[in-house]
Amino acid sequence: MRHLLLFCILLLNAQFLSAYQSSEISIIPKPVHMEEGQGSFSIEDGITIFYSDPSLEGISTQLNDLLFVTNWKGYEVISGTESNDKGIYLSLMDSEDIHPEGYELEVSESKITIKGSTAAGVFYGIQTLRQLLPEQIEHTDPSLVTRDVAWNIPVVEIQDFPRFQYRGMHLDVARHFFPVEFVKRYIDLIAMYKYNRFHWHLTEDQGWRIEIKQYPLLTEIGAWRDSTLIGNYGTGKYDGIRYGGYYTQDEIREIVAYAKERYVTVIPEIELPGHSTAAIAAYPELGCFNQDIDVATTWGVFEDIYCPKEETFEFLENVLDEVIELFPSTYIHIGGDEAPKKQWEESEVAQEVIQREGLADEHELQSYFITRIESYLNSKGRQIIGWDEILEGGLAPRATVMSWRGEQGGIEAAKMGHNVIMTPNGSNYFDHYQAENEREPIAICCLTTLEDIYGYEPVPAELNEEESRYVLGAQGNVWTEYMHTGAKVEYMAFPRVIGLSEVLWTPKSDKEWERFLIRLQSHFLRMDYLNVNAAQHYRD
Repeated sequence: MRHLLLFCILLLNAQFLSAYQSSEISIIPKPVHMEEGQGSFSIEDGITIFYSDPSLEGISTQLNDLLFVTNWKGYEVISGTESNDKGIYLSLMDSEDIHPEGYELEVSESKITIKGSTAAGVFYGIQTLRQLLPEQIEHTDPSLVTRDVAWNIPVVEIQDFPRFQYRGMHLDVARHFFPVEFVKRYIDLIAMYKYNRFHWHLTEDQGWRIEIKQYPLLTEIGAWRDSTLIGNYGTGKYDGIRYGGYYTQDEIREIVAYAKERYVTVIPEIELPGHSTAAIAAYPELGCFNQDIDVATTWGVFEDIYCPKEETFEFLENVLDEVIELFPSTYIHIGGDEAPKKQWEESEVAQEVIQREGLADEHELQSYFITRIESYLNSKGRQIIGWDEILEGGLAPRATVMSWRGEQGGIEAAKMGHNVIMTPNGSNYFDHYQAENEREPIAICCLTTLEDIYGYEPVPAELNEEESRYVLGAQGNVWTEYMHTGAKVEYMAFPRVIGLSEVLWTPKSDKEWERFLIRLQSHFLRMDYLNVNAAQHYRD
């Protein structure tokens, strides 16, 4: 009898949870303010999408494309202001009334209005509207969507804006290369969750992935390695297969434009002075000893480093000139991490620079190197971001620090009055294992669960209110040593991308892990319809 009673209690709890899940609006990231009403707006033939400003025409078309599966033909999209006609109205409002990336979304039984002070805000309102629709709206094959789906949107009022101005996701395309269509898909997915920065890691020891017309050997030689490590570091096993690829400048322009349409700024990373083996393999004179080397075939940190001579700075400035032409981003990421100093210690050229410039050691030489690059980019109207090693030897005057070795580098930079982006490897590295399970696919190391990521707080307790203002936001990093396919990237990134999105958008006081998990279940269905290979550890 006791067992029967326990079974009934568990069954009732399960039924309650199921009913709660089906009735709760499952928006991620959770909006700042939401008030639910009664009734719903029905997407049906005859509605019109109106946009009040030319800057909204593109996203109006995107909305129409999204709604295609509801009637297999789309809807009329026209310029117009709000009226009593049934439809969806997109408009701009006085910027003083709303956050630059914020929006107001109102759904009644007769119309939907989305207002923002900028087109970006309206775009984010559309992403929220998307999540108010049944999950089948995400289906990549409209012919498989059953005609009995009720395309109803609940009556609701939402006022929403982001907590942080920098909401980033990273992708390493150097350890493994990914085609243009996958990069676009990745941008689509992060934009869906209101990320606004795509950090594109384009150069590494294992491959140079960006066409530079003045230096063709960077892609003829530097983009290709003779083999790739099999298994974890230290196995000594290699596949013996030539591997590589790169993006042409036309392809890069295409991706940058694609991201812009989704209000994502692409930040390129050109690694220096370390992680430069592929470039030196292409042009040995960039190293300190003019020795022939090969593009790296394994992972880790290599001693090869750009030599701090004038020919190297000329090369880097020429490369950056072409990078600037391709990427309108204010920020250019210059790496600065894991730069061994052994070759500088042994190089007469490097030691002469240290003596000539009155530098104390090789760490100050790295600061000199970074500062020269920063000055050049500043002269072109750009700013640098660097990994937290750029603090060593003295921080370049206007540099923004990306804190990855924990939070200490970010704390130091913020206390010095420098902008900071937090991406500590303990919580924000998506190349880590996400479950303690023998069946998990190979990863670089460690364990970083979705709950770990959701529990992360980007503003360290060590910072006071004034210092905290220098924390622009945070980022998730996807290093691809052990991700050779887009499907593996998706498995490692999702749903962790979804969890971090709420950290970056939603007020800290409104986050609640248990309720997030309930809302997340709807998003697993969306990932299914989008054919995203998301990890299933937290799926009911």
